[in-house]
Amino acid sequence: MTTEIKLPEGAPEEVVTNALVRDVDLTPFGFTGSLALITLDNGLDHTRPNTFGAQSLIALDAAITDAIGRSPAAIGIIGKPFIFAAGADLSALSFLSERSQSLAIGKLGHDVFRRLDECGVPTFAFINGLALGGGLEVGLHCNYRTLASTAFTGLPEVFLGLVPGWGGATILPKLIGPERAIQVIMLNALNNNTMMKAKDALSLGVVDAVYEPADFLERSVSFAAKVLSGATKVERKDYSQDPAWDAALATGKAAALKKYGGAEIASPMRALELIAAARTNTRGAGFDAEDQALADLTMSDPLRASLYAFNLIQKKRKKVEGAPKPALGRKVTKVGVVGAGLMASQLALLLLRNLKCPVVMTDIDQERADKGVAWVKNELAKLVEKKRMSEESARRLSLLVSGSADQSSFAGCDFIIEAIFEELSLKQELFKKLETIVSPECVLATNTSSLSVERMSEGLKNPERVIGFHFFNPVAVMPLLEVARTSKTDDATTATAVSVGKELKKTMIICKDAPGFVVNRLLTRFMGEVTDAVDEGTSPEVADNAMRSIGFPMSPFELLDLVGPGVALHVSETLHENLGPRYRISPTMQAMVDAKVRNFYIKGADGKFTANPEAVALIKQGDKPSTAEQVRDRALNALATEARMMLDEGVVSSAAEIDLCMLMGSGWPMHLGGILPYLDREGISEAVCGQRFHAPGIASLP
Repeated sequence: MTTEIKLPEGAPEEVVTNALVRDVDLTPFGFTGSLALITLDNGLDHTRPNTFGAQSLIALDAAITDAIGRSPAAIGIIGKPFIFAAGADLSALSFLSERSQSLAIGKLGHDVFRRLDECGVPTFAFINGLALGGGLEVGLHCNYRTLASTAFTGLPEVFLGLVPGWGGATILPKLIGPERAIQVIMLNALNNNTMMKAKDALSLGVVDAVYEPADFLERSVSFAAKVLSGATKVERKDYSQDPAWDAALATGKAAALKKYGGAEIASPMRALELIAAARTNTRGAGFDAEDQALADLTMSDPLRASLYAFNLIQKKRKKVEGAPKPALGRKVTKVGVVGAGLMASQLALLLLRNLKCPVVMTDIDQERADKGVAWVKNELAKLVEKKRMSEESARRLSLLVSGSADQSSFAGCDFIIEAIFEELSLKQELFKKLETIVSPECVLATNTSSLSVERMSEGLKNPERVIGFHFFNPVAVMPLLEVARTSKTDDATTATAVSVGKELKKTMIICKDAPGFVVNRLLTRFMGEVTDAVDEGTSPEVADNAMRSIGFPMSPFELLDLVGPGVALHVSETLHENLGPRYRISPTMQAMVDAKVRNFYIKGADGKFTANPEAVALIKQGDKPSTAEQVRDRALNALATEARMMLDEGVVSSAAEIDLCMLMGSGWPMHLGGILPYLDREGISEAVCGQRFHAPGIASLP
């Protein structure tokens, strides 16, 4: 019933997921008959999950035909060890050049998967491991589903700029109702692609039973036998008359608007349309609508940009560009954290949880050091309360963290990171003292956001072991880590730092020791153009919302509130001093710091944020206002200029690394593909810099 789909030249060769059929005798489970069990297996280990490209779909289609031909009492489908299926093979999508190709792939998936519901015998999905996107949709086409207790499931399509287009957007609302379907399809996806644990999938009604991995297949086959014999009945509810549809759809739309700063982005809006239509349409009509939505989205720049961003993040998680050979790294068995304030305490907790080695915190007196240690232990206790850590693990880790006012307690450390006040002389003095305490091989890392790491190493006997190790706040949540090498930092130090970063599960870039590194340099330039516009006479509301139309989730003044005017001003001053007058010191920001006004926005009794009258009163407003479009243009032009200068200076080795930094360090929207593809698509790169950052077709339609 299926025909081969020819993919464009240059598309990567598909890793085919084979579908193997065998008979399982149900007699030992109390039912006379057999179950034809289809096993999905691409022949590789769990690090390369089963996926569905055109050839894999054709293989599954043949397996379903084989299974039906055996005249079984039921058909089951299961994955290889630890993996059910991770959905569509997205690697070829960016090579599609015609809408008809996308439409054919969508239709092929529907034609194959729907046979599991229409084959004339009961069908069971035994979801033994990871099931995402099209992988979960295979299960939704089956009549019943069991799930391994350790398996994660989800529909990440909206996060990627797509919709659940192989049945998910149509079947799930009918199966579990509108509110829960919105949770799975919209809210989870928009919340950085949150996956469901087994207990969540069961409580939401996505699956019918959960079993432990050790005897998962036996228990699942037993479940199937009981359903077939009538001993187990699974009730299904008709949600078409559920009064919650309108409220659920409104919740989904509000979440999408909030995520993208009020902009109506195509993929969540199309997903909402499909979910709404599922209330009354037939499955066939729903599948046809999914095909059209998939084809439209696939042939759009936002999806190509999202795929570029997603693939970039996945690639850079595994490989750090420019990193020395891992074998050069030294073993880290004891860590020091200089400082016990909030940032330092967050660093200590992260290091403790991931390295599981002794962590020593110091501060100027024992009381402050004890306070930092107490914070770490309290956070461990919270993890136990939330069932994210066992009591035994928390108790063991608590014994590994200590605090002292005496820096000699750092003796024996292999890695020390400082998070003290952003004053160069203090950091220089600190590193000179530490050098008298620790071995010449101990890495001295700084979490500075803008100061010169090289200058911190001046006068040291071993400047080669000093490195920038810049985290973003909150430390546990933000995935980016900027590793800044000085001209003297050696490979062993860099390899050790990268090894620690990998243990901390951070995505890293190695950059030159340049003012502001990557993210702070670009964000400060960007924010500076907006604050300059306000100082010149533009209303704060117009200036601060100028980027909303492209889906930027956080406005410049919201970002200012997050980092704090004091920190923002300090970074501006450092960059002004080192990079010149294009980094202007805003008199408004200076006035906010002087007056100790910490927020531009305040939360009212109704929960809404409004401009803080104290902050507005401090604006040194001129008489040359700009329109929102003018503010947006100047901010984007400044970003293009600064990015080109950074590449020319060798701050990073590629444009892709700038994109990665802005995606993971500042929340630049996935659907824009990072900052530089957006500037290319809008023609800003060529207008401002005379050239693109990426070749045509990167993060856009070919």
